Amino acid sequence: MQTLEIIHHIPADQQGRYLLLPFEMPPSTERVDIEYTYLRNREENFNFESGQFTAQERVNRIDLALLAPDGSQVGASGSSRDVIFVSTTDATPGYQPHPLKPGTWQIMLGAYVVSPDGVDVHISLRFTPKTRRWFKGDLHTHTLASDGQLTLDHLARHARTHGLDFIAVTDHNQPVKRASFPKIEGLTIIPGLEWTHYKGHSNFLGIEDPYTGSFFANTEEEALDKFRQARKNGALISINHPLESDFGFHFDLEKIPYDLIEVWNGPMRPRNIETIAWWDQMLKAGKRQVAVCGSDYHEDTVFQRLANPTMNVFAWSASEKDLLEAIESGHSYFTYSPTDLHIDLNVNDATYGVIKPWREGLMADIQAFALEAGDQIRLIDQDGQRVLFNSPQRGDWQSSLPVEKRGYIRLEVWRTFFPGLPPMPALVTNPIWFE
Repeated sequence: MQTLEIIHHIPADQQGRYLLLPFEMPPSTERVDIEYTYLRNREENFNFESGQFTAQERVNRIDLALLAPDGSQVGASGSSRDVIFVSTTDATPGYQPHPLKPGTWQIMLGAYVVSPDGVDVHISLRFTPKTRRWFKGDLHTHTLASDGQLTLDHLARHARTHGLDFIAVTDHNQPVKRASFPKIEGLTIIPGLEWTHYKGHSNFLGIEDPYTGSFFANTEEEALDKFRQARKNGALISINHPLESDFGFHFDLEKIPYDLIEVWNGPMRPRNIETIAWWDQMLKAGKRQVAVCGSDYHEDTVFQRLANPTMNVFAWSASEKDLLEAIESGHSYFTYSPTDLHIDLNVNDATYGVIKPWREGLMADIQAFALEAGDQIRLIDQDGQRVLFNSPQRGDWQSSLPVEKRGYIRLEVWRTFFPGLPPMPALVTNPIWFE
């Protein structure tokens, strides 16, 4: 953690003025904490027959505010708080979450009351750097705004109760505004929209208004225009449940601009297994296609739960920007729920979604955690798949194996969830590519 100490003397003749103190925000900062101290009161003791009395005279009052590099106000707290913090996702009341971009920021001191001798203000800044870590979330949810059963506030609280760090709100053809998002500590809400057409569904993520006008599209060209506008406006585009019998995607993927394919939609079932295999054929054909998952949550039923499946994303922070960048890059894997089941795949510090140069002697390190008895770990590459390990009981497993050729590798964990039923995927990863 990087720190900075500033001592600034305010003479008496600056009472009633606002003073700007610049400081440099380090690159890749996730959170800044600011504490300031100064002599507020002068005390004098008096002895009385009934006891001692300490008189307090207000001699200094200094207000605090924070300005971003563009001069915009991030927040102000007057003289009511000694310590404040700001991050991309959260902040002290009176301050707004704000991207902590590197550059020259300014602390604003308001010299409300200054003693005749002046006052020294001591300011301490602590910069917490970003560190990549895992976040759990759900990229495909619905509310009362379309055909879901929960309000946005209820959905958000439900997500946090389930241990999720983020959700994307993707109501059918209904944009959602960030201004409507409830503030739930520890939860990032990503704006989205599920563009819903009789020939296919697609999530447009990370933007409030992906296209102008309505979702109306009667021709292929009109449909393509929605995708082109969404791409131009910065949306991350996912093709949803492409092989579903009733709601499959029937537009030409060679013409549609998109980023992601939802290969696991809702509870694991044969259609999802088919979609994962279809996606894997893309990989074997040389296409570097990133996959995602989503619960398509509408309400709690026997067959549907929030975060079933769960997106596990390796990102620099829980900010919307960092999460979407990690999702787009494929730094992720999918599990049947917000479970402890976890697999690390590391090739010279590269993990899921990374493209690495291949060379002789390259090794892949694998660590699996919270396996259940009977779990089967499978390695999938351009030549097919093979079983790496069958877990004899609950526990963890680690191993190393050579990366033998160019192409890709990814992992799956198959589990028998109920006696008498066949095993199904419990965990699916995005690939590491080798060129």
